[in-house]
Amino acid sequence: AGLSPGQPVTLRAVAADDRGCLFQSCAHYRADSRGELHLGTDASHGGDYTGVEPMGLFWSLAPAGMEKPYQRLLPRSTGAPMKVEVLVHQGHSPPGAMPGPVVAKTEVQRLFTAPGVRRIRLKEGVVRGSLFLPPGDGPFPGVIDMYGDEGGLIEFRSSLLATHGFAALSLPYFDFEDLPRVMKELKLEYFEEAARFLQRHPKVKGPGVGVIGTGKGAELALSMITFLPEVVAAVSISGCSSNTVADLHYGETTLPGLRFDMKKVSVSDSGVFDVFEALDDPTNPANSSSVIPIEKAEGHFLLVVGEDDRMWKSSLYAELAIRRLRQHGKENFELLSYPGAGHRIDPPSTPFCQVALDRVLGVPVLGGGESKAHAHAQEHSWGKIQEFLHLHLG
Repeated sequence: AGLSPGQPVTLRAVAADDRGCLFQSCAHYRADSRGELHLGTDASHGGDYTGVEPMGLFWSLAPAGMEKPYQRLLPRSTGAPMKVEVLVHQGHSPPGAMPGPVVAKTEVQRLFTAPGVRRIRLKEGVVRGSLFLPPGDGPFPGVIDMYGDEGGLIEFRSSLLATHGFAALSLPYFDFEDLPRVMKELKLEYFEEAARFLQRHPKVKGPGVGVIGTGKGAELALSMITFLPEVVAAVSISGCSSNTVADLHYGETTLPGLRFDMKKVSVSDSGVFDVFEALDDPTNPANSSSVIPIEKAEGHFLLVVGEDDRMWKSSLYAELAIRRLRQHGKENFELLSYPGAGHRIDPPSTPFCQVALDRVLGVPVLGGGESKAHAHAQEHSWGKIQEFLHLHLG
């Protein structure tokens, strides 16, 4: 408030990650006839996004000009809020240009954990990770949460799930504490032990638990609901319907991992790697032993894909999964397919990152997507994921 009617201003958001890397975004607005600006109803006319986007300054945060490109702004610690400074500058200044004088500024804090949510570090048999419990006596629906081939422990989705009433176990499966450093081969028994731990926890509502995974974690979620009776609901975000990269063992059963053929990777003039065509073809009969036999699952599937995923062909893989279920007379699935969304569909307002540095390869890899469509997919899918888990876990 307090601007002159019709005054042009640039709004900027500035945040730093835990390593001190600066991220920023900007958008052009005009004050209304009262000299006020409401992000919920007023449209941006330029900058990093256009249109009425109340959270646009958050999801368009990107590394500042002097920082290394292709970095993600992700909370490493869920205990501390993300601090975002929001500034109002006179006039319209394009992204990357020196903005006009500051008219007003404030600090916004983004919380990832509601008051009363408890975080318990886990060393239970071979299982590692963090269990997030909502406030209150429970019991709560239990969910295992996994990410992809970046490895390590990623907690922010689990802490947000706990904030929304789920007992959420953030489950790493390599490159964390005494787990294997690299993902060479995986034993489903590790994930079985995690599911049994969660199922038996006094704060967890039974009889079954859910699992949510992104990328490699999505594919593991499909394997868990297929082979483990404890798992009754699986959310697969940008997953493959076959096992990939690392062989998966369970008792006497082995699902070989489809491989990436580096000869099929293309590199742009700016040095960005496009791996879209590189994964072995899951429809090739020679690769049939890698297909996850999801028709054996008794539970329910939610498949979430971005139609512009350039990491791999997740839309096709979701089609293959649905075709396989239908061939066996099953309709125990829902599909959320988002035009213009890329690979990593995270909780709402997570900054969009079309190209990200791959932790394993150490090079920038194209994830695909367009910022506004991807942001809308994140917002819509987050509500649908919670509905799905509540429906099937009680």
